[in-house]
This record gives sequence, structure tokens and C-alpha cells, in this order.
Amino acid sequence: MADFVPAHLVVAAVVLATVAAASPAHAAPIDRQAVVARHNPHLTQVDAWSPLSVGNGRFAFTADVTGLQTFADHYWRHGTATETQARWSWHTNANPRNYKLADANRPFTAHGRTLGYPTNQGSPAGQWLRENPHTQPLPRIAFVLAGAGARPLVPADATDVDQRLDLWKGELASRLKLVGQPVSVTSAADPKTDTVALRIRSPLLARGALAVRIALPLGYDLKVKHNPPLDWTQPAAHRTSVLEQKPTLLAVEHLREGLDNSSRYAMTVASAAPLTITRADAHAFMIAPARGDTLDITVSFAQQGRAPAPRSADVFTASAAHWKRYWESGAAIDFAGSSDPRAAELERRVVLSQYLAGIQLGDTLPAQESGLTTSTWYGKHHTEMVWWHTAHFALWGRPEYTARTLTWFQRTLPAARAVAGERGLKGARWMKMTGPEGRESPGGNPLIVWNQPHPIHLAELMYRADPSKATLERYRELVMETAAGMASMLHWEAARQRYVLGPPMWIAQEIYDQATSMNPTYELSYWARGLEIAQQWRERLGLPRDEDWEHRRTHLSALPQKDGKYVAIESTPDTWDNIASRHDHPSFLMALGQLPGDGVDRAVMRRTLDATLASWDWATKIWGWDYPMVAMTAARLEAPELAVDVLLKTDGPNNAYTAAGHNPNTGLPVYLPGNGALLAAVGMMAGGWDGGPERPAPGFPDNGKWVVKAEGFQKLP
Repeated sequence: MADFVPAHLVVAAVVLATVAAASPAHAAPIDRQAVVARHNPHLTQVDAWSPLSVGNGRFAFTADVTGLQTFADHYWRHGTATETQARWSWHTNANPRNYKLADANRPFTAHGRTLGYPTNQGSPAGQWLRENPHTQPLPRIAFVLAGAGARPLVPADATDVDQRLDLWKGELASRLKLVGQPVSVTSAADPKTDTVALRIRSPLLARGALAVRIALPLGYDLKVKHNPPLDWTQPAAHRTSVLEQKPTLLAVEHLREGLDNSSRYAMTVASAAPLTITRADAHAFMIAPARGDTLDITVSFAQQGRAPAPRSADVFTASAAHWKRYWESGAAIDFAGSSDPRAAELERRVVLSQYLAGIQLGDTLPAQESGLTTSTWYGKHHTEMVWWHTAHFALWGRPEYTARTLTWFQRTLPAARAVAGERGLKGARWMKMTGPEGRESPGGNPLIVWNQPHPIHLAELMYRADPSKATLERYRELVMETAAGMASMLHWEAARQRYVLGPPMWIAQEIYDQATSMNPTYELSYWARGLEIAQQWRERLGLPRDEDWEHRRTHLSALPQKDGKYVAIESTPDTWDNIASRHDHPSFLMALGQLPGDGVDRAVMRRTLDATLASWDWATKIWGWDYPMVAMTAARLEAPELAVDVLLKTDGPNNAYTAAGHNPNTGLPVYLPGNGALLAAVGMMAGGWDGGPERPAPGFPDNGKWVVKAEGFQKLP
């Protein structure tokens, strides 16, 4: 992971880590290594849903029970893919028709004007613009049988599996028998370079009966949007060139034609001992030791120039030091001693989610919802998920990870300004589904709005971690331009002397007509909160409150309700009358949960929470992040028993966590917003929130069944 840790954030993290948020001052510090170690994943059989990964937040290598990607096809078909990915690895197909975003426009008329929004994803232009750019997978690294018995291996060849992931060191140890012979693989990822180190031992290697095959695919099969297979069908469509080969090193370059004719990456395989390197075909190499039963190599990747060739021993040492620092920094929570039988499972999910966040999230390019494990939505990230992916880092006293992701918003601010200008807005208007360059993708995406206040809210978390002038100056432009865009998205309704939000828009509960949607509960509350934070930033900077923003903030429409409960949206207030309006995200609960409740009547929200728990259509469509989100609302309403109940709810879909810690959702084998939301909810429940009860771990039941020891948490606003 790149070292992007400003000195003031290091100080802030150290200070936060010394604060005991939920344990008496005299209590001993949490034995963090013991908490982590008791949840080290341990597999004893092939489990296609639980491949294990090592990584650094920008690069990840995911392995099956062999420690490599030997059974990749089986895992892809029956569970979670085993891939090698880097967040910088992208490709863009040629664009011979020069498609532009406006080519996917449809007209929307509202508030006396007609504007085109690129929502036509089914057109040729819309499809090309959605698919491009897309992530480019790195090579598959697998065992194959060599010599006289050469053939691919299959899961039935694996017996006596004993695979353990040491979370404290970021080290994966895989021991098993392949075709009846012992094999061991130990792997780790380098924190600073995109390298996986592999220590492999087996008598099969000494006999020349086993080799490591490194195969470079063309890319993904883009006909499959989620969890696509690798494409091996077009060898002539890409080139793999050997840059250098000698007994201890293989350096190659992979190149495929595209829009910029330079979609490439470099790979280096290095060893201290001589290797036998054979080119198996145009895009595959066989690697084996020149002699003996040990293969000790590093496989490194780079976007530019030659990939590095670090020593294996150095990678293992650096990985252990990095993960020790990670676990010893920031916050920790320990449920030991709890008699509630669910406590151990919650602790397991929390520990594994922290590890997955450390290897999958917190990069300078926001992560796709499947992180660095598999591909979803062509590898593009969704900016409304950035809050779930990164806010928890700040709450857990690791704000440097949140800071990395905020750099993408800062770099992409010119593109967001351009979008705002095209739509007659001031300031910046953030894109929803996008890649590194910030270009919008067609579909409902351009009408999503709940992503707009996220940069302001995340900047505020950064300020709370380090309330300095330096933080204010660092995010000043981002906060002010985002607030200006938000303010100009509001429309004055003279008849009722109020500002309305929408239409057109696509609210967080993605089931309503985008052309007519107006005044959703959650988004209205977030507009009020975002503009208020921006005003506070102006005051901290010695500036007066912006009069226009203040008028808009204080004249926003009231949060819509019916029969004493909040509804999703004013324009279609049928939430509690129509079961079809009670699936997807119950997003109105976020107004008092993720947010502190601008415009919320707590009694109305409590009735709304109770109605949601009693009659929501959990079975039709609910997402992994919904459970923690609802728990946050219950906690703010001082209903901790309900918060725990919904956090660990078992009678609905998409709230299970695999042995690897992943939260599969329908059609998505990996769904990191679930992990991030879990960490945000537990962080809030352990560390508290502004105006909440001043007792240790206020979001957990004080009923004698929960023993919660927590330290280092930052309160949620």
C-alpha cells in the first residue's frame, strides 16, 4: 500500500488510539493480537465461497485451498472467483463511432426546463459507455501436473486440506496433499509494491511432476456484468512479450489494443535460486525450481515501466510489520465474556471485515463493490457507496485511509464542475458509476443524488480526526464546490414557500419513477446536514454563512410522512399502503442513523423503525448494507436490543458472512458495502454519536449479556 499518511493524521490516529471509548480508565488495554488471532480463517476442505486473499488495498491475490488459483474455474462456477487484481489495471475498447455521453441522453422536463440526462443504457452508445473503461485482470497463478502425467488439477485431487490465514501477519499458509503428495504454499503481499511472495514446497517439484502455470488472459468476458469469467478465447487479440529471461528472473509485458493503444501491464517473476522457465503458449509460462523441492518466488506487477523484483523474504517481513501496525493502530473492540451467543459471530465479522477493508478498500481510487476480488459493474465504483466503504476508517481511528479515497474527489473536481455546468448548476455535481477518469456511465446513474453530500460528510470526519486549519484548507474547495452544487439543485416552489429536491431524480430506494420523484425523506435530511456542515466550515475559516445556502437550508421541504410514519418520498407516499413499495433499501431510516436527524421527529422515526421491522418486504430485495444501516437508526433511538437484533438478523437474505468474511448478496459473491456498513455501525455503537448517551458502548444492550470492551473510536456526528 502506498505510504500516503500525512504527519498530522499519524498524530491524530495515535491520540485516538489511546482513548478508551467504552471501558473504564483503569481497565487494561485490549489484547488486540488475541482478538484477531481467534478469528483467523481455517479451512479443512474445498470451500468455493471462501477463497482467501492477501493484498495491500491497491493489489490483491486471491487463492483457493491450494494457496494458488488452481481450481479457478470451479470457484468461479460455484462460489467466488480466485483472481489477481490491481486497482490501476484498466482497459478501454476502441471507440470507432466516437460515442459521447450525450449520445445516451434522454430528455427530462421539470421546473420549466428540459434537460438531457444520459440514461439510455440500452443504446449502442449507452452500452459502450457503460462497459468502458473496464478493469483488466492480472494473470492466473495455478498448479498443474507436469512431466509424463501433465494435466490440469481438479478439486478431487486435493485432500487433507489445512489452510490458515494469519490476519496479524497478512500471511496465508496452505497445506494439503495433491494427488496424494504433500504440498505447502505460504504467501503474502508486499505493502508497497504490487507483489505476491510464494514459498512452495513439495516432493512433486523435485520429481518434475508439478509446476506453477502463470497464464495471462485477454481480459473479462464483458457479456457478463457481475463476476464475469476470464476471457481465454482470443489469443491473437493481445500480446505477451518477454522483456528479459535469465535463470532467476522472467520479465514480461502484456499489451492489448484499445482506445489509447496502450492498455498494458508488466510482470516480473523473480527468485534467489535458479528456475526452469518454459513458455507454454503465447500467453502462459511454466515455472519450476531448477532443482530441489522448493520454489521461492515473487510475482510483481506494474502499470508503468518494469515491475520490481523484491526478495521473497523481504515481502514476508514487510507484510508482517505492516499488518502489526494496522491492527495496533486506531480502534479495537472485544466481546469476550459476553453471554449472548451471537457475540462471537459479531466479533468474527468485525475482525474479518477490518482485514478485508485493509486489503480491498482505502485506495486513491474508490473501490468497486467487489473490491479486488472479482469484477462487478465492469470494475467501476459507485460514489454513493464511498461512504460505506471509507467512513468507517475514520470512525475506527484510521483516517489516513479515508483521506486516500478523498483524493479521487479532489482530482476529479474539474469533471464534476463540468457536469454541473452542463446541467445549469453551480459548483460540482458528482458522477455516480465511474472509473478513474470520472466520466459518468449511462443508466439510472446520472439521476442518483444521495452521493452528492458524501464528500462533505467525509471531510467533516477528517476534521474531527484532526480539527486543524490544515484540514480545513485541504478540503475547503471540495466542501464549498460540493455545497454550491447541492444548493443549486434545489428548486423554489412559490405556492408553498419552500425548496424541493427533484424531479428528475433516482432516490436511494431505487424503485420509484425517476421522471417524477420529488422530496425523498433521506435525501432531504442529507441536504440539510450537508449544507449545515458547509456553513460550519465557512465559519471555521473565518467566513460568514452563505446567505443563499442558509435560505435554502432553512426553507427545505419537510420530511414527508403519512399516518404518523415517514414515507420514502413525498411524490409517491405509499410506503405503508403498498407492499411493492416496501422492498429495496428502507433509506428513510438513514435520516436518523447514518445522519444525526436534520428535520426528524424522533417519535415519528421510532414508529417508522417499528413498522419497517414488522412489515418490510425483506425477502424480495434487501442489501447487505441495509442491516447495519437499520441498526444505526435503532441505536440512535436508544433501542440497542433492536440494533443488535437487526445487525445479526437471520430471517432475511444477504446478511450471511462466509468463512473468509465476505458478505455475498444475490448475484454478487462479494459485496463490500456490507462489510463497510457493518464496521460503521459497530463503530458508532461502540464509540457513540453526538448527543447520544454518555455511557460506554451506548449502542449495545446494557443487559448483562453483552460485555463490550472498546478503545480508540471516534464519535459519529
